[in-house]
Amino acid sequence: MASEKEKIARKLFEENHVLEELGNVSENESRNDNESEVSKADKDKEEEKDDPDYDPLDSSDDEWEADNEPSPKKRQFVPSPITTPQTSRTPASSAVGFLSPRSTRRGKTNSKRGRKRSAACMSEDSEMGFWNDISVEDEAPVLPNFVPKRNPGTQLIMASNYSPLQLFQLFFPYSVVATIVKNTNSYAKMRTEAGKKFLWVPLKVKELYSYIALVIYMGLLSTKTIIDYWSGKEIYNLPFPKSVMSRSRFQAIAWNLHLCDLQEDRANAKKKGTPDYDRLFKIKPLYTDIITACKTYFHPNRELAVDERMVASKARIGFKQYMKDKPTKWGYKLFVLADSACGYTWNFFIYEGKSSLATGKGLSYDSVMRLLDLSLLGKGYHVYMDNFYTSPGLLLDLLEKRTVACGTIRSHVQGFPRTRANELSERAQRGSIRWLREGTLLFVRWMDTKLVSMCSTIHKAFDGSTISRRVKNPKKEWEKRQITIPETAKDYNKYMGGVDLSDALIGYYNVIHKTKKWYKTFFFHFVDIAVVNSFIIHQHLLKSQKKTPLTQKEFREALVAELVGTVIPPSASEDVEPSTSCDQETSGPSAAEEELCWPEYFGSDATSGRRVCVLCKISGHKVKTPVYCTKCNVALCFVSSRNCFKKW
Repeated sequence: MASEKEKIARKLFEENHVLEELGNVSENESRNDNESEVSKADKDKEEEKDDPDYDPLDSSDDEWEADNEPSPKKRQFVPSPITTPQTSRTPASSAVGFLSPRSTRRGKTNSKRGRKRSAACMSEDSEMGFWNDISVEDEAPVLPNFVPKRNPGTQLIMASNYSPLQLFQLFFPYSVVATIVKNTNSYAKMRTEAGKKFLWVPLKVKELYSYIALVIYMGLLSTKTIIDYWSGKEIYNLPFPKSVMSRSRFQAIAWNLHLCDLQEDRANAKKKGTPDYDRLFKIKPLYTDIITACKTYFHPNRELAVDERMVASKARIGFKQYMKDKPTKWGYKLFVLADSACGYTWNFFIYEGKSSLATGKGLSYDSVMRLLDLSLLGKGYHVYMDNFYTSPGLLLDLLEKRTVACGTIRSHVQGFPRTRANELSERAQRGSIRWLREGTLLFVRWMDTKLVSMCSTIHKAFDGSTISRRVKNPKKEWEKRQITIPETAKDYNKYMGGVDLSDALIGYYNVIHKTKKWYKTFFFHFVDIAVVNSFIIHQHLLKSQKKTPLTQKEFREALVAELVGTVIPPSASEDVEPSTSCDQETSGPSAAEEELCWPEYFGSDATSGRRVCVLCKISGHKVKTPVYCTKCNVALCFVSSRNCFKKW
């Protein structure tokens, strides 16, 4: 009996001890609720891993997926007031109402618009970095050494004296001009054989140089129409054009000017619609020769600029472009690489539409890579470009070729930081700067008159520079004030204007005339490039000799005078292939050719100063004509139905 009573007392004591233990647990339960639940979840995970039937990739477990992406913001788990019974396959975290990691992952929503996230939808806590202000010091990047293939500057004998004509003939040598003369004569012959009724005397090399002289002269002294240069009116009275050639001869050369070989042009036309068709064949070989000459006689300095150039035209042709932000809105687009210091056009190419040789990285990427002929330039060059070209991928690829770059950038391009942490507001104070570095790429945002975004592999974020700007004071009055400016913006403003400087030098005395033939427009532009580049070389030569160079106006005037009196070397005639009929070419005009007759108007147009034709008067018909012979000074009919000039 005693043993049974001891067993009952011991049982009651153990039960009371358990109740006390449970009471202590209930008092601390509210404190340690989250910790206990997390420990249960960890315990269940371990049990599941020990289960031989456990499969972490089981498709039936749709509510759980490990979230391996760290988040800068700690998630707050809120236990649900309603609990559900746990199973061996369900983690404890879901049983107590935790937010599902799968449901909270970025970009995962049920709506279709939530599948792809744009830059504007990115959270300010995105893991793309943090925008720093100028109080945070940036490290200057290590730049590659500048190792050009040749000494920068003019590639001529610096101590020698070169005339404007000699410099111009670097770009328009006799061989190129002789080829144009030959093709022009062939084209004129074809037109006459096709029934076009006009008088054509074979063109000579010296005469084409004189034609170019008049073209440059017309850029110096502009009139509304071509005929005004030969007008007999007192208000014009320009003796120089008349002393070079007659108006009819000038117009005849302009009408028949042809740059490419006729037979090769016909063969190329048959390839139209195929990948072998060359849309720019009509301006070759002059196009390739000009580019080669630009690269040969000058080597650029370290800073280069890439930009577009518009050649004005409204011709109906497929590769004509419209650019609303350019002063010349309609025309042909050229991609140009120029020296930032002097504006020398070192390389360019004409945009002819979508290229079959595109790399798939975009027109801007392909344009820069095509212009940067690093095999001729060398290494360590600094390239500046605008936001059409700048992209992180391009700058990194250039850096691999030991070429650094800087430019404005559009904030929506691929690779631009999406973070909004400490981002610069569009209402920020003028001069505010934010920067972010990702490896070798530096991204800078600066508030000037508006927000400017830039990307560079050249600069550090801020070097303490300031710039003067007009800002409003608290009294709403404008005053000049020094504001901070990042090094990227300061150097961009300094070196980006290379192509603009070249355009300005061309625009002062532009020689382009209105024409219906697109290839003639390019001929005039190539003359502009040759004149401006030869003028820049002239400046470098004279400055190296410590002499005062000519102004561009004086340089053009001297060039025109020399072109009119061009002396063709005797050996130059060997470069021109002999031909028959109107294609005959000699080193200079013969005595018989000097005595050739030329038709000309008596007055300023076809209605003034009419006289009776001498041949028609002999035959008994008093027919009046405005045309006379420049040598014989007699009136002669010169129309398609009656050509007394030819008979005379």
